[in-house]
Amino acid sequence: MNSLAVAIAKTIINGFERHLYLFNEITRSAKQRFEQAQWHEVQEASKQRTDFYDLRIKETLITIEKDFAITELDETLWQAVKKEYIEQLLYHNKSDLAESFYNSIFCHLFERKYYHNAFIFVESSQQCLENLKNKVMYTRYEPDEKGLYDTIATILNKPEFERPYQNLKRDINTLIDRFLRQADKTRYPVSQMKFDILDPVFYRNKGAYIIGRVVSPGGETPFIVALLNDEDGNIYIDTLLTDKEHMAVVFGFARAYFFVDCKYLLPLVNFLQELMPSKTKAELYAAVGYHKQGKTQFYRDFLHHLAQSDDKLALAPGIKGMVMSVFTLPSYPYVFKIIKDKFAPSKKMTKQDVKSKYRLVKLHDRVGRMADTMEYSEVAFPKDRFSDELLAELELVAPSLIRYEEDLVIIQHMYIERRMTPLNLYLADANDEEISDALLGYGTAIKQLIAADIFPGDMLLKNFGVTRHGRVIFYDYDEITYMDEVNFRVKPQPKTEEQIYAAEPWYTVEPGDMFPEELATFALANPKYRKAFLVHHPELLEASYWQQAQQNVANGIVEDVFPYPDDIRFYHTKPATNHS
Repeated sequence: MNSLAVAIAKTIINGFERHLYLFNEITRSAKQRFEQAQWHEVQEASKQRTDFYDLRIKETLITIEKDFAITELDETLWQAVKKEYIEQLLYHNKSDLAESFYNSIFCHLFERKYYHNAFIFVESSQQCLENLKNKVMYTRYEPDEKGLYDTIATILNKPEFERPYQNLKRDINTLIDRFLRQADKTRYPVSQMKFDILDPVFYRNKGAYIIGRVVSPGGETPFIVALLNDEDGNIYIDTLLTDKEHMAVVFGFARAYFFVDCKYLLPLVNFLQELMPSKTKAELYAAVGYHKQGKTQFYRDFLHHLAQSDDKLALAPGIKGMVMSVFTLPSYPYVFKIIKDKFAPSKKMTKQDVKSKYRLVKLHDRVGRMADTMEYSEVAFPKDRFSDELLAELELVAPSLIRYEEDLVIIQHMYIERRMTPLNLYLADANDEEISDALLGYGTAIKQLIAADIFPGDMLLKNFGVTRHGRVIFYDYDEITYMDEVNFRVKPQPKTEEQIYAAEPWYTVEPGDMFPEELATFALANPKYRKAFLVHHPELLEASYWQQAQQNVANGIVEDVFPYPDDIRFYHTKPATNHS
């Protein structure tokens, strides 16, 4: 039996190693795509990499089923497999990820009742964690040795880009001025400061990011230096972020995943969390491209939270959806979404259609305006944590997904995402300034989505949420589609009394037709909201704007969407002091 356990464990390890090899290969090539301004290839690589994990799981399952003919769980054997697997992982540089890979294999093979720590890694192996936690993923620089200017030049040149900086002297001087202006903890003699810089560069969309912290007698100052390619073959610094809220938005749950070539993932995530304490480890794992590990970490965190809290799962605030039922745990900042068994008559789609929409979002560039989701199957909740109202609602709208096992409620399939305040509820309690800012964000979200080839479909305010950072995010995906599948039209003007008072449209409306001016009628019926919206985005009520956005997508134009405010970008800055 021991030789069989060894063979199975090695088969799973081999599948994981193949996953790592392919994942690392496409991740390392992100540097070249940035240098060569290959923006379409960036998007394609992001889509491909998102699927790598599931593809490797399928391949490994085929090998296991072919080589070992497993039909049922042999408890003694699989406990031995797990023990052998741990032995093989003791000094693996990504043992945390390997544990999740093992869990995925086991959970595909066997029933949910065996999903506990005797067979899978509900909790991570402490031996493996101990071997990882002391690894260092950053380089420390002491500017007193070479001087401040030369130290920063060394840091910026370390990535060894194949493209030159547009004007390195200008950028370094501006960077030093910005540090002194933005971060009071950096206003010390260079002999009293140290720079800790993460070794890997972070790549995403059109940007590259150098991340670190300044350590001084005043404390630590986390920062992000954002680099761009001017597409003429030169690299330049676009901005410096030292505000933790700005940094957290760069790592937000509504953005595509970074490409980060790192040897040890856990120490990297730990370092990032020190810089941005508001981000969970689960969110950071996902942000750096390991979204499956993010799921594992989320579930562990959620189990710990359940054990330490006693509030009830309840229906989420807001208008009930026609396709999804949404609930939340008030003490935990996430929502749980399940697809109803039957939809409202106006929703001409199937469950599979809805799942396909969520998959589209997972693979697409979310441009900071669509919430990332975690998809789970066979999720167990303690029955006594459900409110009576919620349990009755779930049994009514999705009985096919709900079953009971002793004191547990098992939900067959669900999506989990960050909880936001529905925009309609936010506006109801907002003052005039908050209404203006929210409607600015609402229109900007729509513009950025359509520029990224996403037509949101149902743009009612209830389908958007406001994050804790005040950003407006779209989260209702059942009607999204690509821009080339929509016909943007000008609404014909009535000419006769019969047309003016017609209860139904007197003109032909084909599937896929959209009349932008109707946004003002349906989404912005409240005159106060409509007025605030029109101050910022009157063009969104004109078909010509949408038609031009559609044409830009067709022409292959990849619009710039920056994950930080425009007013902090360096192009606004006056010439800097010469610090060289």
